[in-house]
Amino acid sequence: MVAAAGPLRGPAQSTTVPWAAGSPTVPRILLGAYLRRLREARRISLEEAGNVIRASHSKVSRLETGRVGFKDRDVADLLTFYGVTDETERRTLRELAARANSPGWWHGYADVLPGWFDSYVGLEEAASLMRGYEVQFVPGLLQTEDYARGVIMLGYSNPKEITRRVNLRMARQAVLDRPDPPSLTMVLDEALLRRPIGGSRAMRAQLKHLVEMSQRPGVTIQVIPFQAGGHAAAGGAFTLLSFAAYDLPDLVYIEQLTSAQYLDKPDIVAGYLEVMERLCVDALPPASSLMILRSMLREA
Repeated sequence: MVAAAGPLRGPAQSTTVPWAAGSPTVPRILLGAYLRRLREARRISLEEAGNVIRASHSKVSRLETGRVGFKDRDVADLLTFYGVTDETERRTLRELAARANSPGWWHGYADVLPGWFDSYVGLEEAASLMRGYEVQFVPGLLQTEDYARGVIMLGYSNPKEITRRVNLRMARQAVLDRPDPPSLTMVLDEALLRRPIGGSRAMRAQLKHLVEMSQRPGVTIQVIPFQAGGHAAAGGAFTLLSFAAYDLPDLVYIEQLTSAQYLDKPDIVAGYLEVMERLCVDALPPASSLMILRSMLREA
């Protein structure tokens, strides 16, 4: 799971913090980071904090890193132990805890949503900027329904489960139709555009969709053609998420077969940002990439 965000404001300062509507992930991380800041400012150990809420030090660590929800009683007890007596501050933080515990829309798909991906969907909802590189499949936010079904059928055979997973993927795309959609920049390896997932008809519809999406404000699609040779993203696909929410760090998401990595150490994120910038330089410009997509669509 994502490591806790850096400190919010000083313990004695205002605790007004923004969060993304509909996503409990951000307030959970923000509150956890704030509680960690309070504890560390008073040189209180995880074990001591755990004793106060009748839990282990590992439970406190999970709270501080936003991996679990908050009980109102635990938040109140910790605030008292940390010396927070201002009623306005306490009320704000307890309201934040309540927000962090509210279920996101995606929890309705808990039957097909693995725990390691749950956090990503919430962060995707909260991101203001998403950038990434894909080498095998069209990114989920840009997939058509038939293409998504073709991808999902590679790993699953139960028809009902496949339909549920396709519906979840389609529901995620609503983030791009919000009044304040995130900016999306994706660099696609030409190989994935040549791979006919779901059959030729589905792939033609997918290429048409990419052409349409690439012309949408806030969406940038670039293609790295075969003739470009090697490039900076030798390690594979990744997604960079940035947030407008106060003090929430950029992070890198790397999906694996049955798990995922969430990386937010500044030096690691900086390395991926540099790779992303180099990819955008190595790839064809958006206008040329659109020409490539249109050419592939005519050939499909």
